[in-house]
Parts: sequence; structure tokens; C-alpha cells
Amino acid sequence: MPFDRDKLARSIRIALRKRPVEEERQERIVNGLVRQLEASGEAEISSSRIGELAMDALRSIDGVAYVRFASVYRDFREVEAFSKLLTDMRPEEEERAFSGVSSRQEDKDSSS
Repeated sequence: MPFDRDKLARSIRIALRKRPVEEERQERIVNGLVRQLEASGEAEISSSRIGELAMDALRSIDGVAYVRFASVYRDFREVEAFSKLLTDMRPEEEERAFSGVSSRQEDKDSSS
């Protein structure tokens, strides 16, 4: 069964809800993920592969959205597993996650 683009888009939007990421950028994220999945040439793509790609995309954009998505996707049952996810974030990612500044915004700021 092919992946459901609408479900992927909905999941990305939920993770990014109330985050400083424009709707246009959210759509580009979804389109990029869809292109990656289609380019793989695989007839069937596992939900785990889709989830991992989505987490990678979110992690590079917004730490809070990444944590939100990962907490649902990985279905944490223990606080320790959730804590490990946070611990595994690099310090600069964690700082961005809780400051509300995306890496692209930082890049813009530093190039000005």
C-alpha cells in the first residue's frame, strides 16, 4: 500500500502547530519528503522509514516539532525513553528547540 501524503502532511502540520514555521515552508517539507520517498523507487515504503525521514526533516528545522513528532511516532511508554531523546539532541539543537529559533533563522541572522 502506498504511503498517504495527506496523513504525512497532517502529521507534519500537527508537530509544527504554533511554531515559527511558515505554512509555505511546511508544504516544502512535505513535498521534499514525498520526493525522497518516490525517488527511492521502492514499491512499498515502511511506516518506520517514513517516520524516520519526517523526524530528520523536523529535527533540522524545529526542535520542539521534532520532539512532538518523535513522542507520538515512537510511542514512548517510559519517561526514560523520552528523556534519552532529549539528551541525544545536540546542545545547539536543544537551545533552538526551547528558544523558538530555527536553524535557518539563525543562519539569516548571522549573515546579516
